[in-house]
Amino acid sequence: MKSLTVKQFFAQYLDDEACLQHIFDVRFGADHTCSKCEAPRKWYRIKAERAYSCGTCGNHLHPTVGTIFEGSRTSLQSWFYAIYLFTTTRHGVPAKELERQLGVTYKTAWRMGHKIREHMAAVDGDEPLSGDVEVDETFVGGVMPRSEGKALSNKTIVLGMLERDGDVHTQVIPNTSKYTLQNAIKDTVTQGSTIHTDENTSYSGIDSDSHGESYGYEHTTVNHSAGEYVDGNAHVNGIENFWSQLKKGISGTLVHASEKWMVNYAKEFEYRYNSRQAPEKMFSELVTSFPELPES
Repeated sequence: MKSLTVKQFFAQYLDDEACLQHIFDVRFGADHTCSKCEAPRKWYRIKAERAYSCGTCGNHLHPTVGTIFEGSRTSLQSWFYAIYLFTTTRHGVPAKELERQLGVTYKTAWRMGHKIREHMAAVDGDEPLSGDVEVDETFVGGVMPRSEGKALSNKTIVLGMLERDGDVHTQVIPNTSKYTLQNAIKDTVTQGSTIHTDENTSYSGIDSDSHGESYGYEHTTVNHSAGEYVDGNAHVNGIENFWSQLKKGISGTLVHASEKWMVNYAKEFEYRYNSRQAPEKMFSELVTSFPELPES
């Protein structure tokens, strides 16, 4: 399977009608069961709104309800093309680029970008990690101090957990305390896994409590401050490579990412990483999968 070319995209999604029909087909299908008739029915397009009508009782069905398109006055073709742009670039799409490409206001482009990132996160999901899992935290965004001894300014802390040869999970965390880091690990990584970290003492004891009671994990560390980066199977090179991709994307494409919206940016790059084996399938997946979105 190859990625759609721009020509192929506009041939397949030539107007809003084609996009709405696509959403209806993938979410419901031609013989969808009517909620009033309680039986499979034929559905007919209502031209005055983004809706279909039951051929028997006239009940209305709105395909965009419950999706990122709900309530938006922006054309569906523009939405689909924005998703196409997101999935055919390696480092994301800034709002200014969406503004230029779609001919919408900056405010609309900014909102669309974040809705698409939320959709990426919902489609990607958060399945538990297992096996060898690398765990690390990093500071993203904000302004770096000019000299040593000064506190980090406006930095957002992002925790990453990467299953080797598998998926990565990210989450924005308020601090790097033992309580915060270890509870995040326990919520995400299955027991029986091996946790690989650096020398941060907040990870110490993840294998067992102070009484020697096992938490069901093995734990290995490498001491970066002592110049140690690999010790047999112990290293966090995979998650550090992911951090490099995330930071390059933010600094090179997005320029700045505020703490409030960092979770969306991190989830965008998480989805990209987790789709690395078949990036050409991202667009198709995003316009055929419509999981329930969290309230924003």
